Amino acid sequence: MSSKQKRPASKAPGTPKAARASKATGTAGATGTAEAARTRKASGTAPGSGRTAPDSGRAAGPGGPRPARLSAAAVLTGIEGLALAALGVYMLVDGLVGHPDSARQAETGGLTVLALAVLPLIAARGLWLCRRWSRGPSLITQIVALPVAWTLVNGGGALIAAGVVVALVALVVLVLLVNPTSTEALGIGPKD
Repeated sequence: MSSKQKRPASKAPGTPKAARASKATGTAGATGTAEAARTRKASGTAPGSGRTAPDSGRAAGPGGPRPARLSAAAVLTGIEGLALAALGVYMLVDGLVGHPDSARQAETGGLTVLALAVLPLIAARGLWLCRRWSRGPSLITQIVALPVAWTLVNGGGALIAAGVVVALVALVVLVLLVNPTSTEALGIGPKD
């Protein structure tokens, strides 16, 4: 391009993208950008895609909005991780300053439970961020929780209530994670 030829204003280098768009459409600055966003919102099109945005709030695929079912699974998985961490801290502190039958066993058990708490906590964060890999660790956590719940229920007394709660939470999270809305949001599904 010679120095005598001029570039169109919409293609000028160093011009911000919004300014180029506003010059090309005949709108001015931020007002034009806000106007375009309102127009897209009213028409139901996703920005830059030319496709219609989903009306149900469900994810259109990975990177879309997080569905409520996936959020609930992430929160419940996180609560399970926090409960495990609290149990691990309790066992560790009891082993260090309390009078358990075996201090070494209490300390080792506390450290083990703390280490096991990492899996659901990382899975909960991954689910919250809609990461594909996070479904597996969360499913594993729920599957492992079911025999734990059974053991608690068979323990009798107050453990029955704890076992029922653990079992219900595990079953609810399993259902939420295999739900098509959740799998679609995580980018898991049949190949087309």
